[in-house]
Amino acid sequence: MHKSLLFLLLLIPIGAWAQVKITGKVINMTDTKPVPNASVFLNNAQVGNKTADDGTFTLSNVKPGKYDFIISVVGYETYTYSLQAGYTNIDLGTISIIPKTFQLNEVKIRPDPNREKYYAIFRRQFLGSSENAAQCKILNSDVLDFDYDDTTRILKATSHDFMEIENKALGYSIKYKLTNFSFNPSIQLLYYEGISTFEDLKGTEKQKRKWNKQRQWAYLGSPMHFYRSAIKDSLTSENFVVMRLIRKPNPNYKGGPNNKYLQSLVDKPLDRADFFNLTDKEGLFAIGYTDCLYVMYTKKAQDPSNNVFQAFNMPNNATTIISFDEPHAFFDNNGIIATPHAIIYEGDWGISRVAEMLPVDYEPVVEKK
Repeated sequence: MHKSLLFLLLLIPIGAWAQVKITGKVINMTDTKPVPNASVFLNNAQVGNKTADDGTFTLSNVKPGKYDFIISVVGYETYTYSLQAGYTNIDLGTISIIPKTFQLNEVKIRPDPNREKYYAIFRRQFLGSSENAAQCKILNSDVLDFDYDDTTRILKATSHDFMEIENKALGYSIKYKLTNFSFNPSIQLLYYEGISTFEDLKGTEKQKRKWNKQRQWAYLGSPMHFYRSAIKDSLTSENFVVMRLIRKPNPNYKGGPNNKYLQSLVDKPLDRADFFNLTDKEGLFAIGYTDCLYVMYTKKAQDPSNNVFQAFNMPNNATTIISFDEPHAFFDNNGIIATPHAIIYEGDWGISRVAEMLPVDYEPVVEKK
């Protein structure tokens, strides 16, 4: 899920020791027969499998965290269940899934002369325009359905099956079923969400080393890195600086990204307690602030296209503005926002797309001391 405003040594994995299994059985709700060959996976993660002939399944190597458990198979409604994985195995028991009801109507298929144009817009916004995006391919764009409003110029899209995305920059094969995509070019607002599963691409040892390095680079300074650091109270040691940005609408705004607001930056760093909160739900945390949050990651340079921040005489660091549509946005202990409608990113995180997306169970590498 993503919502953004576009102004636009020895290495060991962390937490590799804490992994569990998830088991269960999938049956047809109507006749209670087993459902074989159903895709069973944790959303946006690298954990997935197929059900056996008797409907049973096992998901192995699950790292602790909050996940959406998904069952997807042709002819049935997609099943979703939120679970919290800890340090013991999980048995989900028998799960009943609902067959889809099909109504056959006469359909006249007419080629859309604008489909290629819509797809070009979609691809740029969904994959991005970074160096990573140049190494990404959607292998089956025919699963996409577009809806364009001539009046508002808003492009919407969904996919009736999983897109198959090959990311040769990070070494992932991604299956992504798009449930909601909306791009409004007038205000440069993008929103998308869906369900996905990741697999490693096959490659040589040299390629794998390169992919691991690129994944680490994509992680550093990312929203996932930021939220995980907030949970651990290690924002400062992990090179994040958070400040208050006061922003008001500019009454003389005539268009363009740089003068929409009257804004001032309070360059005194905030404490974590100023914007971070615990909740009464295990594995769920909250972020919120009355003004905007100005987040700098000091170990990366700012992308040259992010000129929205040049008004402030600040160091040339990768910078993001977080603004809130609701009092709080909630995120889980994997560092993933659970309420994307509540938050908007501008800047570094705002231009990040699927080409930079990591599985939610990704763990960075750290130097062994």
